[in-house]
Amino acid sequence: MILKTFICSILAIGLCAGCATEKHHCKSARLQAQARISKADAEKIALAKTPNGTIKESELEKENGRLIWSFDIVMPDSKDITEIAVDAVSGAVVSVEKETPEQQAKEKAADARK
Repeated sequence: MILKTFICSILAIGLCAGCATEKHHCKSARLQAQARISKADAEKIALAKTPNGTIKESELEKENGRLIWSFDIVMPDSKDITEIAVDAVSGAVVSVEKETPEQQAKEKAADARK
């Protein structure tokens, strides 16, 4: 009986994890269908603003009602990250922000709570 309960618990956890992953993929697919600027083109636009930079992370997201490609770009010899947002419809750069390691840690903690 204990084994049966244990197995059912493991299956339930697996199903919940699968549903969360599927929900993320559905949201991502919906956003990509709305984007007119491809990820590759948005990367070129962002990297043009940060010569010698390397993309660490990227994400397509809605921010303040606007669909954007968001890129975290690292620069050689710096621990700061340059976050560049490219409008996924027009291709315009909508923001360029520097983040210190402390700011990055705060942002990660806030994202983990969501």
